[in-house]
Amino acid sequence: MQLDRTQSPPFQAINEVRLPAVQSATLANGLPIYWIAVPQQPVMRIECIFNAGVWYENGQPGAAFFAMKMLAEGTSQRSSAEISEYIDRYGAFLELNSGPDRASLVIYCLTRYLPDVLPLLVELLTDSTFPQKELDDLRNITLQNLRVNAEKNAYVAGVLFRQNLFGKEHPYGRSQQPEVVEQITRQAVVDYFDKAIHNRPFRILLAGQVGELEVELINKYLGTLPVLEPVVNGGISVSVAMPEPVILAEKPESLQSSIRVGRRLFTRHHPDFFPMLVTNEVFGGYFGSRLMKNIREEKGFTYGISSNMVSFRNDGYFLIGTDVKKEFTQQTLDEIRKEIRILQTEPVLADELETVKNFMAGEFVGSLNTPFEIADRYKTILLDDLPADFLTNYVANLRAVSAEAIQQMANTYLAEEFLSEVVVGGKE
Repeated sequence: MQLDRTQSPPFQAINEVRLPAVQSATLANGLPIYWIAVPQQPVMRIECIFNAGVWYENGQPGAAFFAMKMLAEGTSQRSSAEISEYIDRYGAFLELNSGPDRASLVIYCLTRYLPDVLPLLVELLTDSTFPQKELDDLRNITLQNLRVNAEKNAYVAGVLFRQNLFGKEHPYGRSQQPEVVEQITRQAVVDYFDKAIHNRPFRILLAGQVGELEVELINKYLGTLPVLEPVVNGGISVSVAMPEPVILAEKPESLQSSIRVGRRLFTRHHPDFFPMLVTNEVFGGYFGSRLMKNIREEKGFTYGISSNMVSFRNDGYFLIGTDVKKEFTQQTLDEIRKEIRILQTEPVLADELETVKNFMAGEFVGSLNTPFEIADRYKTILLDDLPADFLTNYVANLRAVSAEAIQQMANTYLAEEFLSEVVVGGKE
């Protein structure tokens, strides 16, 4: 039988998703623990999540980043090299993350080595010494990375865009600055660690081959830690000034321009979240989007252009981003606005909308292949206090979005007077 390549293969539309059950308990000291048991492979991930991101720095810019990164740089019992050697000995992997809203310590390991990994985890959380030499080394590495990034139009455009939307001092608009990194002191890092991490409440999320034995073992180590009152947000100002409509950062030596267009939006709690999510996908959210077809395939201005919805715990924004040759900058901006006007004035055809919904449903299901990916999805619910059925109803909420709703979203949230434009490079 010869394959007819002119015909699309048959497929089954995805209308619902069934996820493994999430179990929860409370450790002896009151710390909440959640786990997703997928026992097929003998591996697990332990994630300790703190309210200790940039949002909680309270006048100590940079402290959250350095406090988390320095946890594995030495304790009273081990040097940084000894900590790395210990982790390697058990084939484990350590991640230390700090973001706008929270910070996390993550360890991947074989389940059978959990009894060996947990003592080190406790040691990092309770006995880190923040050696001056390692802090100096991390500071120098960070400064070097900033110098390199400062030469990249795309990085600068992203920084300027967020600063313009939220303000330079707002947690969601703040970025690492060389002068701040140079001035960070060990005492500031230690103070932040004591205020936001050391003996402070955190949530524990487990995924993989996890059962009652592993939960009991974690209770033995983490359930005995003293827990103080949570860090209090010290009256952070969340007021945001009106962003500038256009920011142009000229770089005469640059052959390309980085373009960022967008606006502040909302969190996942907003009733328009799912309609706007589908609107974004039609517009620029995947490889077959309208922006890609127009600006990449038809005009050849760029290798790639996309739009995204970024959601934090307390706010969010919509972003269109691309990099083009300087001489195509204004034409690209004009085409972006043209596509917005079409979305505002012409309903999306049924075939296109069905294709987008099928793609989004498939992408969502495809992001649930491993226990770690499932935990990442569940983490969204846990950390942003979303309804328990947010994930199980995800596909149904996508399917419910109509062409009329997309047109309404485009007129409500993509109106030109609400969009800010940042260009790094130039307009020729």
